[in-house]
Amino acid sequence: MSIMNLSRRQWLKSTAVAGASLTLGVYFNGALAEEASTASTPAANAAASSNFEPNAFVRINPDNTVTIIIKHLEMGQGSHTGLASLVADELDADWALVKTEHAPADASRYNNLSWGPLQGTGGSSSLANSFMQMREAGATAKAMLVGAAAALWSVPASEIQVAKSTVFHKPSQRQATFGELVGLAAQQPVPTNLTLKTPDQFIYIGKNNLSRIDASAKTNGTAQYTQDVHLPNMLVAVVAHAPRFGATVKSFDATQSKAIKGFVDAVSIGNAVAVLAQDFWSAKQGRDVLQIEWDENQAFKLSSADLLKQYQDLAQQKGAVARQEGEVEPALSKAAQVLSAAYEFPYLAHAAMEPMNCVVQLKEGQCEIWNGDQIQTLDQMMVAKLLSIEPQQVKINTLMAGGSFGRRGNPQSDYVLEAARIAQASKRDVPIKMVWTREDDTRAGQYRPYYYHVLKAGLDKEGNLMAWQQRIVGQSIMANTVMAGMIQNGIDPTSVEGAAGGYAIPNLSIELHTTDIGIPIQWWRSVGHTHTGYATEVFIDELAAAAGQDPLAFRVKLLEKQPRLLGVLKLAAEKANWSTPLQGKRGRGIAVVESFNSYVAEVAEITVRDDGTYSVDRVVVAIDCGWAVNPDVVYAQMSGGVGFGLSAALSGKITLKEGKVEQSNFHDYPVLRINQMPKVEVHIVNSAEKPTGVGEPAVPPIAPAVANALSAVTGKRYYTLPLPTQV
Repeated sequence: MSIMNLSRRQWLKSTAVAGASLTLGVYFNGALAEEASTASTPAANAAASSNFEPNAFVRINPDNTVTIIIKHLEMGQGSHTGLASLVADELDADWALVKTEHAPADASRYNNLSWGPLQGTGGSSSLANSFMQMREAGATAKAMLVGAAAALWSVPASEIQVAKSTVFHKPSQRQATFGELVGLAAQQPVPTNLTLKTPDQFIYIGKNNLSRIDASAKTNGTAQYTQDVHLPNMLVAVVAHAPRFGATVKSFDATQSKAIKGFVDAVSIGNAVAVLAQDFWSAKQGRDVLQIEWDENQAFKLSSADLLKQYQDLAQQKGAVARQEGEVEPALSKAAQVLSAAYEFPYLAHAAMEPMNCVVQLKEGQCEIWNGDQIQTLDQMMVAKLLSIEPQQVKINTLMAGGSFGRRGNPQSDYVLEAARIAQASKRDVPIKMVWTREDDTRAGQYRPYYYHVLKAGLDKEGNLMAWQQRIVGQSIMANTVMAGMIQNGIDPTSVEGAAGGYAIPNLSIELHTTDIGIPIQWWRSVGHTHTGYATEVFIDELAAAAGQDPLAFRVKLLEKQPRLLGVLKLAAEKANWSTPLQGKRGRGIAVVESFNSYVAEVAEITVRDDGTYSVDRVVVAIDCGWAVNPDVVYAQMSGGVGFGLSAALSGKITLKEGKVEQSNFHDYPVLRINQMPKVEVHIVNSAEKPTGVGEPAVPPIAPAVANALSAVTGKRYYTLPLPTQV
């Protein structure tokens, strides 16, 4: 498969005359642009445009609507609104006439510029990697529309203005809508030098004047998710997964399943059996009465307590060095105080609102997929390999996803491959919709890895932090995947990212033990920062107490050379009235974490009740994400991140007993209830820096902020997540 990493300067004109619309796309050389710019007649232009790529980022239709093609999955994080606003601003489009649709799976045009040659969504990269690309798309379209009007009216282009999808020439009192100009605009040469707006000219970027573009469809039910796909002759598949990871199907008997009305077939796919039926309920009933004998010779059979013991033993030994500065051991030996602590972080489920599902149809050497697809390029490659076809023969129709938190971006394409295996095993060319129940995803899914940290630190007589040693034990997300090349010298960067934060510590050591355990894992919203952020920020608080210093002042002193971390820390503290202590059994905790190039500090206020239960009442968030393109979206992502992170902090825990996952659904893997949601205040740092991500950075600080607040009230320290329900 050949994938090209496109430069944003490779925008060229595409298509249009025949289709009566103006479409802009990305191309790989100047040949097509040259043909277009030198063509002298509409017929010649039409002939030239016939060579253009059909896909694009901007499409302007005769009815004056503007369709923005979005290369990133919309899973609730606001990518459609954010990316569309970049184009609409430079284009001066009327927001009410702007529509969006997902791009087809094609990394040659829809590459994630932050990742390299790969189309995908994640790492809070959507807006950051598209910021200039989408603006240039809008500016290019606008220049061609202006050129069309200038040619039509025989006036200088410099006299033409654009506003709300209309082109004006004031001296002659003429005007035309975008839709009226698309035919002529398609014949204009592609501008070689774009002039982008300056910030003072923005009409949408940085403003709060936009309605969320996907809100109506999501509230009136017209938004299309995978579960909404209904195709002629489609079958539904429900899967019986092995009760223990690593087990395989020895044999199965579908006699009772065949008695279920609507049952069609049952097929083994090696580690599971799928029941195909005419509808979900028939398939589920058929699945539930299957008789399956499992081969568990290679199955995982340990319990959570067994893992903890293994991890504790490993943490006593020196691990692979991830970071080494100064001389830790000598510094610790000279310290006036040495503190140590061990932290335990459980496996976590993603618990997205929409469980896994995927529609696959195999036909004549082709595979077509309908899915809330997060990393299209990987899924194309993995499915193509399974079916012995080329990735280009795997067509993916990307639909909305009802949450993901990383789950739909599995580096091994687990559920997408499973759907393809079922279609392959069924030997039918009809579409097959595979549906996982929530129990399926909770018990047979993919988890945030279980981690164990041991930290040791030394303070001098003045309470200065002189040495920090941290050993981390856990599974590697990258190992045994196509991304294994990211592991260098035994270090998976996602296992240690964020350890020790940005603190100035003269003697520092971060070590890693990577375990090889048969529990399926993958990234979970904000990845490694979810555990390193907690260990760092809770231990820093404990050190501050040992030094007899205020937690904020202790951090400020260690972050003097980190202006952006320091900026959000001070802003959050100021807005939370940190200097005014709370009374009674109420307390505040603070934490600050950089993740995905964004800086977030949070102050949590809690109240401990007489019975030891407690509530998180208020969370003050300060974020520096560079230029805040859509403040409303930033606010929503910060609030959502707080809720998501709080959910895990208070109750998130996947446990194992003799190799089996003990949880199954929201009753025993609860997510935050609305009455538990604190008041969230968000303060955005004014910045001229380039935009960075906001989808994940609010998650890491919330758990340590709450734990530190509890410690402020109770005097106890909290080393295990989730936090206790009573303190």
